[in-house]
Amino acid sequence: MKNGGGLFDLENKRKRVKELEETAAKPDFWNNNEDAPVIMQEIGRLKERLETYDRLAGLLEEWDVLLQLYEEDSGGEDVPELLQEAENLDREIDAVLQKEELSMLFKGRYHDNNAIVSLHPGAGGLEAQDWAEMLLRMYTRWSEKKGYALEVLDLLPGEEAGIKSVTFLVKGEKAYGYLEAERGVHRLVRISPFDTGGRRHTSFASVDVLPEVEAGKDVDVSPDDLRIDTFRSHGAGGQHVNTTDSAVRITHLPTGLVVTCQNERSQHSNRERAMRILLAKLADLAQRQQKEELNSLRGEQKEIAWGSQIRSYVFHPYSLVKDHRTGVEIGNIQAVMDGDIDPFLEAYLRYSSGLHFSGRDERAGHK
Repeated sequence: MKNGGGLFDLENKRKRVKELEETAAKPDFWNNNEDAPVIMQEIGRLKERLETYDRLAGLLEEWDVLLQLYEEDSGGEDVPELLQEAENLDREIDAVLQKEELSMLFKGRYHDNNAIVSLHPGAGGLEAQDWAEMLLRMYTRWSEKKGYALEVLDLLPGEEAGIKSVTFLVKGEKAYGYLEAERGVHRLVRISPFDTGGRRHTSFASVDVLPEVEAGKDVDVSPDDLRIDTFRSHGAGGQHVNTTDSAVRITHLPTGLVVTCQNERSQHSNRERAMRILLAKLADLAQRQQKEELNSLRGEQKEIAWGSQIRSYVFHPYSLVKDHRTGVEIGNIQAVMDGDIDPFLEAYLRYSSGLHFSGRDERAGHK
């Protein structure tokens, strides 16, 4: 295969990696260099693309060898074995191409960023709070499988069980690009463990997903636009949290956005975390306003996705998880709750990029 330009542009990519690695090798590279993490991320991205191409090139060379062997031994006793090898090789090539296709769908401005995720139970008290905690566990397991780090920024536990709210940061390449698909209302249907009568209950929880952004780079915020209040924490967290004004509430006066953080014992830590969440909300608000302006200019009338039900998790009377946007269905609900949600995330990436498909997952076992 030629190392030409076009889609792969391998020569320039290899040249760019060499230049960046030479820059990173300098003794003062990490000294007060704000661009250092960005450079290292670019090196990682470019190397990943080059590794994908090299892997694909190697597989195609293997295919050529198999084809030559088949032509030389056409009708011979080795043909069944060669055909089996070709079938296995075809699956490997298809997997590499699908991975490459997926990587090209991360086109959003903040798709490479970390993600800030907030979970809020709907009406239903204990049932909904338990459902929110189940979702927190699901995203925690997913993050572990991906090799991402998950940091709880703020958590308000329920009195008896579950959580009243939680905000956490998922740190990893394209974390927001993946988790953007989770934004909306998630519906649970099950026999309640809290109902002594063994009745079926329906619970809801909302999931909000925002990109982590940087002040000054992605969002400009004037200190004069902020009102910062401190108050005594009402959540669990030990005696120190409950007896000092460590909780922080930041109000962005121009927009009216309010962020509260009370999970940490240190007022400074709560303020820093609240600012991270506020910056994410402001970046998201700017994106949504831009989309609304574009839709207005185009005369488009689209359903507002915020707050809409996007996925149902049914434990009873059958086992099924269904995404209502893409149509993807998975019957192994326990695997989903253990963090196997990539089929939903990848399908949404294709769906939001205009690649429509039936979306049915054969593992569902339901029509």
